[in-house]
This record gives sequence, structure tokens and C-alpha cells, in this order.
Amino acid sequence: MPARSVFEIIGPVMIGPSSSHTAGAVRIGSIARAVLGEDFRRAEITFYGSFAKTYKGHGTDRALVAGLLGMSGDDSRIRDALNIASTLGLEIRFRIAAEGEEFHPNTADIELTGVSGKRVFLRGSSVGGGNVLITRINQYEVSVCAKSPTLMVEHVDRPGVIGRVAGVLGNNGINIAEMRLTGSNREGEKLMVIEMDRAVSDEVLETITGLPDVTAVIRI
Repeated sequence: MPARSVFEIIGPVMIGPSSSHTAGAVRIGSIARAVLGEDFRRAEITFYGSFAKTYKGHGTDRALVAGLLGMSGDDSRIRDALNIASTLGLEIRFRIAAEGEEFHPNTADIELTGVSGKRVFLRGSSVGGGNVLITRINQYEVSVCAKSPTLMVEHVDRPGVIGRVAGVLGNNGINIAEMRLTGSNREGEKLMVIEMDRAVSDEVLETITGLPDVTAVIRI
């Protein structure tokens, strides 16, 4: 029998009532915030499956918004996240997915508009014990759990880009635990998803962002 983390058994330190519907939802919101890279002014959130049926009772709506606001899973303000967002003048809409649209039972789509007008899309599922799986970011189909420091590098599909990114990480003593590459529905665009043994500094992030053919970098 494979070893299991204590967090998979008893769940993370969090505000209740449910690790799947609350802690995992906060985490999805936090990752969406990181993908946007700035404060948001508008959010449209679509619930699927169990999330759609129980989000009000389990506080999933508040938890997702708390994550979008930058709160952690044990923040006592989670219960007031919707009121806080309203006080800040943020526009938030919730909707239930149409019948026939099925993913993991605890799945939400988040469409964000930032203060600069930037727009991003994320699909994430809460898979138990506060753990999450992100399956889509903008036009990319991905598989991101973000259990370890994660870097996503969008780039033009040209020879040498992967080597340059890996070189910057290696030169700064950062080990790549896993790297996955996914294509876009736009010809010539790729996304590197890199899981690392430690987080990258602002300086390293800036260096990678400035590499030839790199168009965007997301740090989680």
C-alpha cells in the first residue's frame, strides 16, 4: 500500500466545513490569482457537479473568492469574503453549468478580468484533502497540482527555448523535478509547466521573462 501524507488523511489546517469544498476551493482561487498576476475587478465563476449542488451550503463561493483576494485556507475572513469583495467594489457572478457539461464533481471555471483589463481563464478541481488539479489555463490543457513550486512559461515554439529556461534554473541552483510541454490551439505557441524543488526568486523570474521567445511567465 503506498504511503499517504497526513494531510491526505486528516486534511489541511483550514476554515471548514469541508477540505474539498473549502480548502481546495481557496487553493483554486489562489492559483487563479497567480495566473492573472494582478488584482482582479471582475470574476465569473461556473460550478460543476457537487460544487454546483452544494456551493452555498459549503461556502465554496466564499472560499473561491477568498483565494482570489489572496487569503490562505486558515484565514478567519473566508466567511466574509463575499462582503469584503463587495466593499471593494468587485464584480462577481456565479453560474451553474448546463446539463451535460461534466468534469470532476468538484470543478469550477474562473474567468477573471484584472485591474489593467487583462483577462484569464482557469479550470480547477478540488480532489480531496485540500489538494487541487488545474486542467486548463487560458487556451492550454494542463495538469497542474501545484504541490511543489511551479513555473509556467509560455513561449514561441522555436529550438533552444527549453534549454535556455532550464539553463537559467540550473545556473541558480534550482532543480527541475518534472517538466511537461503542452501545445496551444494557436499555431506556434507552447506552454512549459515546470515543477521545482524550490521557488524561484524575483530576479530569476525576471531573467526568464526576458529570454528570447518567452511571452509570459506564471509563478505558483
